[in-house]
Amino acid sequence: MASATQSEPAPHPSTDTNVVNIGTRRSTLAQVQARAVEKALRDAFPDRTYNICAILAQGDKDKITPLQQLSQGDNAKSLWTGELESMLEEGELDIIVHCLKDMPTQLPDNLALGAILAREDPRDALIVSPRLPKGTHLNTLPKDATIGTSSVRRAAQLRRLYPSLRFADLRGNVGTRLAKLDAEDSPYSAIILAAAGLKRLGMEDRISQYLSSDNGGMLYAVGQGALAIEIRKDDETMKKMLQSIRCERSSRACSAERALLRYLEGGCSVPIGIETSWRGGKGVATGVEPARDYDKDGQAIEEAGPHLDDQELVLKTIVVSVDGKDSVEYESVRKVRSVEEAETMGRDIAKILIERGADKILEKIHTEKQWAAKKQLEAGIANP
Repeated sequence: MASATQSEPAPHPSTDTNVVNIGTRRSTLAQVQARAVEKALRDAFPDRTYNICAILAQGDKDKITPLQQLSQGDNAKSLWTGELESMLEEGELDIIVHCLKDMPTQLPDNLALGAILAREDPRDALIVSPRLPKGTHLNTLPKDATIGTSSVRRAAQLRRLYPSLRFADLRGNVGTRLAKLDAEDSPYSAIILAAAGLKRLGMEDRISQYLSSDNGGMLYAVGQGALAIEIRKDDETMKKMLQSIRCERSSRACSAERALLRYLEGGCSVPIGIETSWRGGKGVATGVEPARDYDKDGQAIEEAGPHLDDQELVLKTIVVSVDGKDSVEYESVRKVRSVEEAETMGRDIAKILIERGADKILEKIHTEKQWAAKKQLEAGIANP
């Protein structure tokens, strides 16, 4: 049967067991990612029909409220996933394609993480205003330059290393953010986006600097650059299908990252940075499949190496206060021969971070977020 693709939610649970309904957010990037998953499944199972069902997620509806305020309480768990998960539970969808970094570490009891696919470049990327000289990097930005970002993690890490920089909240899809940067009256000298999204959209030429622990001092978000597929826990058919497109290397690295985050009970608005790589081949390869490193221009360098079980996972992490003044860092190297061993590594590192004071930083952030939300609510009541 020929494959079909559509962009509207399936109105009712499908009665055709040959149809796979794929849920995603409505943004251009989300749909590009969903089509990539569709292609991978169609290549492996060409006899099925695939429908892409795009919806407007809660986090996409409010483009004004800063994420730190928007992601309060239970709302944080469903900011990008709630409506889609309801459709999955009802049988209107068979799978959901997520950016793994937006996916909660705790899922509803009847849902499961079915697969993590091969990871794209997980790093953050600096995009500099066209009004500034070509080749401008973080350390050559004008003094008091304003960086546009909606990420507390990014701003906190940069405040720690570049105290003269200023930050302004920036929401919207990739195209919207780039347009705001490029506008003649733009207040931004630069913005920071995930390199993976820019590459998937064919916009990597906008990247001025790839950011990492040894280039700009920036660690990325847990799961950044990886696509994840959520399924119903009892859907044995989809479990078997997804085995053909999952990536073991990315699954192990990302599982370590998510276990660490789950133990710390952090979310997408908490400044926890991570960086995982594999050591044991030719140099150090990032947590993607196949093993590869990136040159100075961000191009993947293929390399041969020993079996994954014989390589070591290198995990660097940092927890930073919002103002950048307090931080706890740790780095660990360990062989992880399964997802379960990777999760154990993540939990062990989280315990060490807590012993070194990360819990105090996170508790302070949580208290400040609650206070800010309370003041915002009071202001709304006073000025209806």
